[in-house]
Amino acid sequence: MYNAHRGMVQPPSSSNNRLSELFDQIRREFDTHAQDRAGEHDQNMAAQMQEMELVRQKVYELERQQVLIKQRYDEEIGRLRHEIEARGGPPSHVGVSGLAPHGGVNPPAPPAIGHGPSNLFGGIMANPPGQGNPGLVPPSQDQQAPSQGPPPHPMPQTQGLQQNPYPGGYPQAPVVNGYGPQPPISSPGPGKRGDTRRPMGHASTPQQPSSMPYPNASPQIRPSPPPQFHNNVGNVLADLDPDQMRPDQKREGNDWFAVFNPNVRRVLDVDLVHNLIHESVVCCVRFSRDGRYVATGCNRSAQIFEVSSGNQVKKLQDDSVDKDGDLYIRSVCFSPDGVYLATGAEDKQIRVWEIQTGQIRNTFAGHEQDIYSLDFASNGRHIASGSGDHTVRVWDIEQSREILNLQIEDGVTTVAISPGGHYVAAGSLDKSVRVWDISSGNIIARLDGLDGHKDSVYSVAFGPDGETLVSGSLDKTIKMWQLSPDTRGMLGGQLVRGGRLVRTFEGHKDFVLSVAMTPDAEWVMSGSKDRGVQFWNPRTGDTQLMLQGHKNSVISVAPSPMGDLFATGSGDMRARIWKYGPYRG
Repeated sequence: MYNAHRGMVQPPSSSNNRLSELFDQIRREFDTHAQDRAGEHDQNMAAQMQEMELVRQKVYELERQQVLIKQRYDEEIGRLRHEIEARGGPPSHVGVSGLAPHGGVNPPAPPAIGHGPSNLFGGIMANPPGQGNPGLVPPSQDQQAPSQGPPPHPMPQTQGLQQNPYPGGYPQAPVVNGYGPQPPISSPGPGKRGDTRRPMGHASTPQQPSSMPYPNASPQIRPSPPPQFHNNVGNVLADLDPDQMRPDQKREGNDWFAVFNPNVRRVLDVDLVHNLIHESVVCCVRFSRDGRYVATGCNRSAQIFEVSSGNQVKKLQDDSVDKDGDLYIRSVCFSPDGVYLATGAEDKQIRVWEIQTGQIRNTFAGHEQDIYSLDFASNGRHIASGSGDHTVRVWDIEQSREILNLQIEDGVTTVAISPGGHYVAAGSLDKSVRVWDISSGNIIARLDGLDGHKDSVYSVAFGPDGETLVSGSLDKTIKMWQLSPDTRGMLGGQLVRGGRLVRTFEGHKDFVLSVAMTPDAEWVMSGSKDRGVQFWNPRTGDTQLMLQGHKNSVISVAPSPMGDLFATGSGDMRARIWKYGPYRG
């Protein structure tokens, strides 16, 4: 048994050989599997490299196409510039490099009106007329800018009406000190609370404007008219071609022209008196009560000009303010006695200046956002202000304090005090016009709804009777309202008088930025982003004339309390004083 069992045991050498064979088999299987994996990895790497090469080829092709598109674009731009120059437009050698003709340097970007998170008016200068949100287009790069250095001395241009058609002037009408400092203008929109109800998209992208350059010396230069003449244009006088109108239907100056509505009898004449050159956008204009002076608000300063000569007689600037960056004066207004000038600015401060000494009498702080509008009451003591912080406030300059704080739901763009000093009206981004009783702080009218504006209200002004209001809006219309003579209902738990819509004026091609009524209540005036000024008949709703002279948005219009002059302020860095009166045929 022992030997038999022993015979069944394999010798050690046989066992080792078998183990080696098993190891060799495993090694061969591993090597085969590793080779298979390596081949698969190489194939994947090759596929990925091939894919990357395809992507590189596509990118190269896109770059090549972009170069071709840019070449075609440059060729088309060159062709269009040549065509514009051939038609008498801006010279083609002015590009987008920031250099103006004759080596001048273009001015810094002007303030902007619109909607955005940081202040009330972001984007209004961003787009050419007819495109996008509220509307100041940037000054044209074709427009020669002042050279660096001290402010240029104003170069007034006086051109009287041909036959002095109204030597006696208009009779003294009730003084209106509520023409509403007009919307003015500077970076993004309503208060720091933001205006989330309006998208920014189409309003804020800067674009090359369609404004025209100022001529050097060549006469009869004006923006090119539309290619076709339309005879029945209603109130859209911008569609008229002056070259195809009769001599009695137009009036022309060296760098301006006026067309008169061919569908109504011409009763007005108009002429340029002074061209007041500034170094920045002119955000607002306002006459003194006696009509002897006109004040303008621009970047960092307010300026006062003598109306008779066009000479600057005072420049008001707060030297204590940090000189870095822009600080636009959005609104100016004279006290009734002409002793003081109030200014409202981007730094949320109201300053009341003693004009004679150039010193600040009062500084009012309290608004939380930029101040867009001011108006002096006829008592010479109270000032109303409107701000992007959703408030209208009334200040007492004798007591140096705030006496009334009226809060609404949206940014306030414009305020006006009635001639008698009883009411304060305000327009806002919520499309409404509100009127309050100053003595009680109670609201007496809210003018909106089905008859109201369809977009933000940028300007309000009282008529001489204190019961009529006009308002201008981004919906391109002007509306005239009549306050109701008696109590009509309840609003917010208060008895209100209410008001009714009298008439809507339509004809501007773009946003209406400023409105006013002449002291005799015979005409409603308006200024627009379409660069035009129009005179409207308040009884019929017809426009009498359209005036084109500014090369950018007309931000502010203001009639003289004396009745025969009006002033305009524009994004083209100019204020102008004009004369109007009866047409003598």
